[in-house]
Amino acid sequence: MGLGGGLVSKESTRNLEIAEDLCNRRKPEQALPYLFKAMEDPNNLDAYVQMAFIMPTIGEGIKLLEKAEANGRAILKRHLSPTCFDDGGEYVGHFWGMLETRPYMRVLQAKVRLAFENKEYDKSAATMIEMLRLCPGDNLGQRDWLGSVLLQAGRNADALSFAQAWLDPGRRDPETCSPPRGGCTFEPPSQATLTKEFIENTKKRADDSMVYTAALAAFKLWGDCELARQYLRIAACVNPFVLAKILAKVERPKSLNNTPRSLNGPESAHDYLWLAQNLWMAPDVWEWANSDSEVKSYVLKRCSRAGCNNREARVAEFKRCAGCKEVVYCGQACQKEDWKAHKPSCQLHQQQKAMYKAILHGKSRPNDEDIPIVASTDFTSAGIATSFH
Repeated sequence: MGLGGGLVSKESTRNLEIAEDLCNRRKPEQALPYLFKAMEDPNNLDAYVQMAFIMPTIGEGIKLLEKAEANGRAILKRHLSPTCFDDGGEYVGHFWGMLETRPYMRVLQAKVRLAFENKEYDKSAATMIEMLRLCPGDNLGQRDWLGSVLLQAGRNADALSFAQAWLDPGRRDPETCSPPRGGCTFEPPSQATLTKEFIENTKKRADDSMVYTAALAAFKLWGDCELARQYLRIAACVNPFVLAKILAKVERPKSLNNTPRSLNGPESAHDYLWLAQNLWMAPDVWEWANSDSEVKSYVLKRCSRAGCNNREARVAEFKRCAGCKEVVYCGQACQKEDWKAHKPSCQLHQQQKAMYKAILHGKSRPNDEDIPIVASTDFTSAGIATSFH
């Protein structure tokens, strides 16, 4: 089943490979006949995923994925056990650990994405909850999305319960390193204020999406309470790039970011804002976030030139380096003076971006760049696209 499960015919696999290559080269129309041939083998669930993203409408893509989901359940019940989806059995909780289940999980992941883009937030959330039931260790990273999607669906208490489950290391199963059912037991959320020790530990290890979910959910549930502000300040510390964009009222990203990323960096902020920025731009939420002086201390940037202590008076006041967009300066004088020190890292960053762009567009990799390549994929309107970094 799929490329790893061993149940798909060689002919179907080959047709899917050709179709994927055509989609990656932005030729989805030419990929269609190969996808139809690949889908003649009902075991090839990955062909359904690829086809779903080039259907005429998102709704049609979702229907196709739901058909693939039903096919996948039937295949797994035949191949593994009739009870393989039942709680308490040997399979639930360990789905990603078996190659046979991975194409089915990829179908669910694709359904999450298309349902979200179609504003079917309840369906998107329900699919992620099922994925976390099957695999609470979350190998596909659904926990980064679920809190935001629950908030989009108006499930504020569930969003906070979910975030609190993941933020509390004491609630994690030692075997899976995750809370029970991937955090989806949805116990009543706690309104207790956080201890200093918890705050400091969370600043060091938390994922930005979890803390921003907790802050927004707590505010929506209980208003401008101490707990909501505690989460907001942690979030600003963990990833100030999110609030910098919100408070500067920068336009919501139009798509996800597939570039290389560090933990809680600008790329992660970009993706979080794609999911949830509209919720933060509500007037009461924006005013609340903008009113906290400690939050501002994390968001307002200092000039990147060594020895200059100038700090922004308002969010996004300083200009970023046009080359790398990684550093900011209070003015042209500081930027000019710092260029000699900044030039090597700036040029390296630009070379890396040029290399990624060249590979993504099927061009040769420059020979003078000794930079390792890692590939990642994302779902796009042209199918499943691969990024290199």
